[in-house]
Amino acid sequence: MRPAGVVQIVRRFGPVGGMESYVWRLAGALAELGMPVRIVCETVHAAVPEGIEVHRLGGMARKPRWLAAWRFSGRVSRFVSRHAWPGWLFHSHEATAVHQVTTFHGPPFARVLERPWWRRMSPRVWASLLLERREVCGPQVRCVVPNSVLIRQMLEDYYPCIGERMGPVIAPGVDAYPRRQPGVGASEVVIGFAGREWRRKGLDRVVRILSAWHRRRPALRLIVAGPAVPEVRHLFARAPFEVELLGDADLHDFYARIDLLLHPARMEPFGMVITEALSAGVPAVVSDQCGARSEVHPSCVVSEHAPDEAWIQACERAIRYTGRVSYSRSWLEVAREHVALYEQLHVGR
Repeated sequence: MRPAGVVQIVRRFGPVGGMESYVWRLAGALAELGMPVRIVCETVHAAVPEGIEVHRLGGMARKPRWLAAWRFSGRVSRFVSRHAWPGWLFHSHEATAVHQVTTFHGPPFARVLERPWWRRMSPRVWASLLLERREVCGPQVRCVVPNSVLIRQMLEDYYPCIGERMGPVIAPGVDAYPRRQPGVGASEVVIGFAGREWRRKGLDRVVRILSAWHRRRPALRLIVAGPAVPEVRHLFARAPFEVELLGDADLHDFYARIDLLLHPARMEPFGMVITEALSAGVPAVVSDQCGARSEVHPSCVVSEHAPDEAWIQACERAIRYTGRVSYSRSWLEVAREHVALYEQLHVGR
């Protein structure tokens, strides 16, 4: 039995970020499946899809982030207290106090507990920890949904209180990209890297790996999409391989030009570029710190601290399958998994 409908809670409703895009596409797909959807948000950043009812709370200062999060949580609680929606399920993507379901899109803030004690002694840290603990362990919470296996493991490590409330991993959907044609034995190998947050995503490691690989494969070329060119140009001052820096570029063209996506991230809660590349027929070699590692062939997942040779061997194996990789995951599929979860929670209430 379905709930009367689902209320999705997010500060910014629209395709303006990774988490926000997830909520935007999920809401649209749920409405397409006939599930009544209401949105409680601060602001809206795109035309609202048909069948979705939006309740705007109005924008406010986004910094400091921890204080903005507390304020948003309070505004949501006051709003919900004034609106009786019997039979509706509340699904939050933010740290609130009213939800039965919460989805985690990023690593837990509780990682701060691994830092030295003097870096934890601030109102910001303890306020954020209280918000997060309430989000996953509050008395009204019935299900915590991680968006990747990596996030699930981290939540289990930091919050044993979740217990049986840990829900299934529901990974993002991926849009269809033009398929890369299989390689025809060309000597040049084109490697791709994509991501604005290039330090966290490991662009410096890409340079190191390709510099070592170049000794045995001189016809290597790297295409970098995402980071501002002036920010990363210094990384290639001594690079022995050819580099093309695209800046903020259209990724449709990017995937059509590369033979391999290399993503040696230090921390990547999911990594949409990984599944996008796979959907375009481009193999991906990723670190074990990527949430999307579950979507990649095990031979293409490399330990974050592995030596360059391990990365090179994984890349050599992967490029043989350029144009032959197959991956698809529609947003309707994501929505159906959510509907099944909602029905299960509604029956068991």
